[in-house]
Amino acid sequence: MKINDSLSSTQGLPNSPPAPRADKAGDNAKVATTPSHNVQISPMSVQLQAMQNTQASGAVFEAKKVEEIKLAISEGRFQVDAEKVADGLLETVKDLLNSRRQPT
Repeated sequence: MKINDSLSSTQGLPNSPPAPRADKAGDNAKVATTPSHNVQISPMSVQLQAMQNTQASGAVFEAKKVEEIKLAISEGRFQVDAEKVADGLLETVKDLLNSRRQPT
């Protein structure tokens, strides 16, 4: 299913607002201008943007380590440390529970 932009495809209406026109006086005419608007970005937005930049600059995973694990699995020498997996799972559950209790 293709989604079309209903605003740009409206029949009989221009896609952008018309340019301001000068009156009939010619060279001495003044063009109407629109006032500028100020936009302020919240501190939280700045922090999120900084985090995105940090994430984008660094690798999400180590490709070499992934290849080593793949090789170990294919050779049958990869062993799962059940205690380490359980500890990680418990920490994740604790974090999730704590985040639900804290007000947003």
